[in-house]
Amino acid sequence: MKNIVGVKFKREGKIYSFHAADLPLKRNDLVMVITDNGPAIGTVATEVKAVPGEQLAANLKNVLRLATEEDFRTRENNQKLEQEAMQFCVRKIAERQLPMKMIDVECLFDKSKMLFSFAAENRVDFRDLVKDLVQRFHTRIELRQIGARQEARVIKGLGICGREVCCATLLHNLDRVSVKMAKEQNMSLNPEKISGLCGRLMCCLGFEYEAYADLKKDMPKCGKMVQTAEGRGKVIRQSALRGEVVVILESGKEATFKAKEIIRDRAPIISAEK
Repeated sequence: MKNIVGVKFKREGKIYSFHAADLPLKRNDLVMVITDNGPAIGTVATEVKAVPGEQLAANLKNVLRLATEEDFRTRENNQKLEQEAMQFCVRKIAERQLPMKMIDVECLFDKSKMLFSFAAENRVDFRDLVKDLVQRFHTRIELRQIGARQEARVIKGLGICGREVCCATLLHNLDRVSVKMAKEQNMSLNPEKISGLCGRLMCCLGFEYEAYADLKKDMPKCGKMVQTAEGRGKVIRQSALRGEVVVILESGKEATFKAKEIIRDRAPIISAEK
């Protein structure tokens, strides 16, 4: 058995598993860990738990220690360097008239590499820009083109619900979102109403999709004939959160019923002849 703890490096980032050894860690502690990119400061996101060794990844990294004052000073200096690098890069992009927008700069803890994230409509030849950055900062430089969702995640903002966008708060992965998910939740298919700040389908559609699908799995679908307490009719709308369906009865009347109170009608529909 090994003591495993979850650590994340950004508030909106993924949670990674690390070997905690015998360190007395608790949630929100700042720790130094070893990653594939070298040492880094992370935040403990889950409680320590014992896990059998055979269930763990072979390349599991270790938590070195609780972060120290010196570690915090190093991180603060790196953040100042990131701000300087952002300003320098934006200026060079303008000078070279490159069709790209700088989004974020990340400096590794040991300054062995700087990662520049940018958005662009098409591929960009940034070889001369890389030379400028290497000459200025004397370290390895990596430029990475990101999509609209990743851009919104970094820049953040308020969604149409009035809350900070999901991608920057509760979502660890930016999974694929489809129009089918909007249909399953009875959302308007007006692009303006189901699109987020990034111009893509809202992440919350994917986040809530499974809950809606689970609620609706035992409900009669729209277009199905059912038997109700007021007679036979056809389902025309569903309300998954209320557990209700709207039925248009054979008399022409619309009525709302609890889904669990109606019976699916398997009888054929017979139209009256004139």
